[in-house]
Amino acid sequence: MHAKLDFVVKVSRTEVVAAALPMQDHLLPLSNLDLLLPPVDFGVFFCYDNSNRRHELTFDHMVGFLKNSLAQTLVSYYPFAGELVKNGAGEPELLCNNGGVDFVEASADVEFKDLDFHNPDDTVEGKLVPARKHGVLAVQATQLKNGGLVVACTFSHQVADAYSANMFLVSWAETAQSKPLSRPPSFRRSLLLPRLSGGYHQSVDDMYVNVSSIPPPPENQTQDNDDRLPAAAAMSRIYYIKADQVNELQAQANVDNSETRRTKMEAFCAFIWKTIASGEDSAGDNHCRLGVVVDGRNRLIDDGDEIESYFGNVLSIPFGEKKIAELIGKPLKWAAREVHAFLQAAVTREHFLGLIDWVEERRPEKGVSRIYAAAEEEAAVVVSSGQRFPVREMDYGWGNPAFGSYHFPWGGKSGYVMPMPSPNGNGDWIVYIHLMKAQLDLIESNAARVFNPITRDYLLSLTN
Repeated sequence: MHAKLDFVVKVSRTEVVAAALPMQDHLLPLSNLDLLLPPVDFGVFFCYDNSNRRHELTFDHMVGFLKNSLAQTLVSYYPFAGELVKNGAGEPELLCNNGGVDFVEASADVEFKDLDFHNPDDTVEGKLVPARKHGVLAVQATQLKNGGLVVACTFSHQVADAYSANMFLVSWAETAQSKPLSRPPSFRRSLLLPRLSGGYHQSVDDMYVNVSSIPPPPENQTQDNDDRLPAAAAMSRIYYIKADQVNELQAQANVDNSETRRTKMEAFCAFIWKTIASGEDSAGDNHCRLGVVVDGRNRLIDDGDEIESYFGNVLSIPFGEKKIAELIGKPLKWAAREVHAFLQAAVTREHFLGLIDWVEERRPEKGVSRIYAAAEEEAAVVVSSGQRFPVREMDYGWGNPAFGSYHFPWGGKSGYVMPMPSPNGNGDWIVYIHLMKAQLDLIESNAARVFNPITRDYLLSLTN
């Protein structure tokens, strides 16, 4: 484990980077699926060790490359150079005015190998990942001792989901290497317009709720903006799971299974569900909820190839709810079957079209995922697959990162878990977790054979 090492991050410069080409100011409406997102941000960071670097680039040179290539990338991703404003109905929309992106230059008196990524609340939050103060995107480049570098971004989730952020990040790295964009973004909101006939399945009502119908938090609790959603007192951790453990979970989920083979993600979700429930009171009718984020792009593929490069939010969060006694007493294969079953309601084209219609019927009333606003007395966790995280594609010209992760202390009432591929490409997973302390204790006690803390030795193994 890492010994706790306090370090100081000093900001040396903040500059606004605008798109390299001028553009006409215009408004870009948010889609109905964007409007389902609360005003939260998510971050990503990439760490470049450079202690054995084969280049002569200084920090100033690398920052120059980053800024110049960012300005060029913003020509294609111009919404990231804009800002959110409210329309006459009080709904957010994007003012594409090339106001630019805040770019922070900083330095930290610590080496990459000494960063305690197991505790990102101490090392990442407020230090390596920037706070978004203006616009919809913020960037920070932090110089580490011995030549290391951290490149981090904070995105407005109302503007982009992780898929969109990944497209942007890969495009930025491609631009830095003077390569053409492998996937230019599409901003065609007409791909997600509501249907004239409207209509949706009852299951959408089961997954989403009007914000106005959520009981306000007690007076002694703080709130996230004006959305009646109390700020969560949760903690973040980052672990790694070895490839053989991922495969073992999948094998357990498929014992005596004559149906559709359970995926690694379904098996992992089932394991998280059972682990979180193991610390809850199983008496009476106490329940535990599990939500899984589903990307709708593959489900809407009939709308043409452009949906694959669509920029914005195309997400739904179906969830299951089971008695804690069942989750504790039944095997992993049962929990995996339940995960597979509730996912089927949201992996169809009709579900996403119905969700768009659900929002349209209620506008300008705000809607939100029920599990994001779960009752505090009910254990709940949301899992989002980060398997497309481009950690092995983020070469700006000085090599791939030694480590990277999402950073998403999202503020919902439920916990949040995101597994990602390891930068070493050997099938291991990096897992970002944001849960209450008691739930994290369960992870480290009841599931220690699966979840391994990110240690100094593990970081060194990534650089060898």
